[in-house]
Amino acid sequence: EKDLGWLKETSGRSSENCQTMHFSKIMRTSDDIEAEKLGKGIRDSVLELVKKREEKVTKGEVDNFGSDFLGLLIKTNHEKSGGNKGISAEELVDECKTFNFAGHETTTSLLAWTVLLLAIRDDRQEKARKEVLEIFGQQVPNSDGIARLKTMNMIINESLRLYPPVNEIPRKVQLGKLIPPTDIEVSILVLALHHDPNIWGPDVDLFNPERFSEGVTKATNNNTAAFLPSGLGP
Repeated sequence: EKDLGWLKETSGRSSENCQTMHFSKIMRTSDDIEAEKLGKGIRDSVLELVKKREEKVTKGEVDNFGSDFLGLLIKTNHEKSGGNKGISAEELVDECKTFNFAGHETTTSLLAWTVLLLAIRDDRQEKARKEVLEIFGQQVPNSDGIARLKTMNMIINESLRLYPPVNEIPRKVQLGKLIPPTDIEVSILVLALHHDPNIWGPDVDLFNPERFSEGVTKATNNNTAAFLPSGLGP
């Protein structure tokens, strides 16, 4: 929770200063200084968690670093010393910051909008509930069963289309022989892309999960890049 608080505050300060990034290269503001302190706090916190995991393995209390995300990162970091290409400590910290911040904000946004949409359309809610009960009954949900939730998957995709958690995706690009300068940002406006009637049809502003009944490729008229709730990678 402390790390998430740091990440949120850092993000907020970055957003407030997005228009003054050139000025900050000349003179550091109080927000720049505070953001640097927050960044150091996050880094130290992550490295402390890593140190505790490593100490447990060294002392023989456990035989591995864990099977969770952090454990896999630590394992990859240690593989570097064995001749394999792993990740550095700084890369490990960056991955943890990205995972915590991006995962927290995007998930809460998705859940909030999906619950609201299902509250408005109780017929869709009942259909999703029926599917869940048919697949799991009284059992605890598992990954195999979740993969079979077609109706729920359609609802989630439609929620992500209408209200994508990431509104724009900045990219470094090359247009033919033209390479925009470093300080020029080219962004994909996800919200506009997801609400383009030329791609999604005349009902583009309506909550219609059935548009994903045959998958993303069919829903986007064979243009999967038109659906970017979380981007398409680096």
